[in-house]
Amino acid sequence: MPQINQIRIPATYMRGGTSKGVFFNLNDLPEAAQVPGEARDRLLLRVIGSPDPYGKQTDGMGGATSSTSKTVILSRSSRENHDVDYLFGQVSIDQPFVDWSGNCGNLTAAVGAFAITNGLIDAGNVPENGLATVRIWQANIGKTIVARIPMTDGVVQETGDFELDGVTFPAAEVQVEFMDPADGDGAMFPTGNRVDDLEVPGVGTLKATMINAGIPTIFVNAADIGYTGTELQDDINSDPKALAMFETIRAHGAVKMGLITDVAEAANRQHTPKVAFVAGPATYTASSGKVIEAGDIDVLVRAMSMGKLHHAMMGTAAVAIATAAAVPGTLVNLAAGGGDRTSLTFGHPSGTLQVGAEAREVNGEWTATKAIMSRSARILMEGWVRIPGDAFQ
Repeated sequence: MPQINQIRIPATYMRGGTSKGVFFNLNDLPEAAQVPGEARDRLLLRVIGSPDPYGKQTDGMGGATSSTSKTVILSRSSRENHDVDYLFGQVSIDQPFVDWSGNCGNLTAAVGAFAITNGLIDAGNVPENGLATVRIWQANIGKTIVARIPMTDGVVQETGDFELDGVTFPAAEVQVEFMDPADGDGAMFPTGNRVDDLEVPGVGTLKATMINAGIPTIFVNAADIGYTGTELQDDINSDPKALAMFETIRAHGAVKMGLITDVAEAANRQHTPKVAFVAGPATYTASSGKVIEAGDIDVLVRAMSMGKLHHAMMGTAAVAIATAAAVPGTLVNLAAGGGDRTSLTFGHPSGTLQVGAEAREVNGEWTATKAIMSRSARILMEGWVRIPGDAFQ
């Protein structure tokens, strides 16, 4: 076998929210991977270490979970009133594909820091101290996101005392606003209803709120599928029948939302839609051992990501939760006690998160103007990643 030399590509390994990913400047990628297509996908798969039949991603940068099998490509934005274009790729762990169908809300928190640190934003537009406002064009879904990045003495401030459940150490707070967060160009409620009857073979007919906000999400009541909403990862992820049930719900919900035309297509669209189940407040013990009191939360939410129960909450799903809660009559709103609300605190497997959203009804259709949350981000490592030179050819 001929010797194939490795090539090295400038990259930054970053945590954003409760996720981690490999970040690239578009111009640093090999020319063939600077445009969408097979070469780009093959390169990212090899960087992350997929597909891996062992499910470990040992020969790559991935961490063998949906939260750590992620890639980001950034570039200066040519769009008016935007600073940076953000493209997110969710890399399958055991299958040879990259899913480009949605955003990662958690890694959004790291976009501004990368852009400033890597010179994608003119220095004159970044304050020496205070908050730098970075306007992000989210290229996957065609939406604007505004991130406010703390600066100290001309450098992005990454350390601080902001605590985020699901992240071990405190860091600097990054405020993120998702503008007009309905995903894509379609209606926020693609079926036209705030609650639908979703027929799922082998499961039954479930009440479901299907919403395009942040990321397409299917909400069902925990009690309707035999859960309480206080479950942790092992309660779901160690049960193959439960995982199969959630995937069946996801596939049939995707068809009803118009995201796919046949349930068989869901296998190649793992990133979207998400499935989440909700319940009223209850006291439980989070995965850290911390007791979450019922009186400290408005609603319980558990969400599936890439076929597994997420260890905390995806940022985009948090946008969906906040937006659905702001619309009276959705399952999220009802589980949280109903009525009008612009913010709520929900309980997830790792703890709690406060989110806010503004929604209004116009000519019989609901729209969301923005959703807001706080995350944190930190550079973990920077330099180069190496892959065999023929990995993407």
